[in-house]
Amino acid sequence: MREILERERPDDAILGEEYGSTEGTSGLTWVLDPIDGTRGFVSGTPTWGVLIALSDANGPFFGIIDQPYIRERFLGYGERAEVMGPSGAYALQTRSPRPLAQATVFTTFPEVGSAHEGAAFAKVSQHARLTRFGMDCYAYALVASGQVDLVIEASLQPYDIQAPIAVVQAAGGIVTDWDGGPAHNGGRAIAAANSEIHAEALEFLKNCPL
Repeated sequence: MREILERERPDDAILGEEYGSTEGTSGLTWVLDPIDGTRGFVSGTPTWGVLIALSDANGPFFGIIDQPYIRERFLGYGERAEVMGPSGAYALQTRSPRPLAQATVFTTFPEVGSAHEGAAFAKVSQHARLTRFGMDCYAYALVASGQVDLVIEASLQPYDIQAPIAVVQAAGGIVTDWDGGPAHNGGRAIAAANSEIHAEALEFLKNCPL
């Protein structure tokens, strides 16, 4: 990916999990995570993915979540979101509003982050209908696909979250940090199918100590 970008887009910056940062002059940054979900990759599960985002000073505006095993590629840019795979290509749309008591919530690790972060997530989980663990970036694809309502995580890097932000938001969802601010710099993130479920879950997460 870096070789292609350095050849085709030499003025753009690159930020990746591997090989760090490359400065640019265009104001655009390609954010790369070649394997998001290393434990899933090592285990042979199809929940890891390749993440690619294109960002400017305001955050990501184009994103790809690609899963090579099952040949699904989720794209988000502007107000357009779609998936391409063995079943064909179709538009993505997040779930319509419903109460947290009816919601499905995902996170990667049961401990979530710090003890305080884990306790805050537990409050959301206790009020939700179903909680599941361990999906890595594919959980965000499920939000964009209208399958689940929330993904809540902590201790993220920018390359973990920028592509999911673009895909989820293009599909009609919302992604912020736990205080409702931008999440593209990493740290804590909540990806929600709609603003209503986002607001309900955020009540349990905001003002969580570090």
